[in-house]
Amino acid sequence: MKTIDQEKDLLTGLAANDTNAIETIYRENFATIRSFIIKNNGYPDDAYDIFQEAMIVLFEKAKSGSFNLSCQLQTYLYSICRRLWLKKLQKQNRYNPSIETIEEIVPVEDEMELHEKKDKDFLLMEGALKKIGEPCKSLLEAFYIEKKSMPEIASAFGYTNADNAKTQKYKCLVRLKKLFFAQYKNKE
Repeated sequence: MKTIDQEKDLLTGLAANDTNAIETIYRENFATIRSFIIKNNGYPDDAYDIFQEAMIVLFEKAKSGSFNLSCQLQTYLYSICRRLWLKKLQKQNRYNPSIETIEEIVPVEDEMELHEKKDKDFLLMEGALKKIGEPCKSLLEAFYIEKKSMPEIASAFGYTNADNAKTQKYKCLVRLKKLFFAQYKNKE
């Protein structure tokens, strides 16, 4: 998961027409949008068009300077694309429910709230991970983020075998959960 600062850097890059930022946004988000559109009566070309429109909306927002992203960039792009796609289907008479029905089928506000809550939980987890200290932080990152096997972790961290590394990972995970839930309770 990207940090808020990394996502803000992407938006700043997008506003400045930075090729790397634009390519990163495409690479990290287009496949999800293409999948959504294909699963909902669309074609790959439709996905490209809708994603382009969403990128223009995002570009204009980022360029304004007053845009404050309150959820993950992926969540924001998904909701824009979803609304654009439903409007397009409705115009083409391939999808013709009333506006009330669209909101029942696609409660975007509810979905946004859920994504925002998940984002906040991820930030709390990121904070707990920073507080957990070493070697737990590195060990958990090696296993969950870098997807290293237990024998690889045992070797890298100097444990005598994979079972000892697994035991240490479990202890670190218990500590991380305690830190996370302590922060979680304080936020409520």
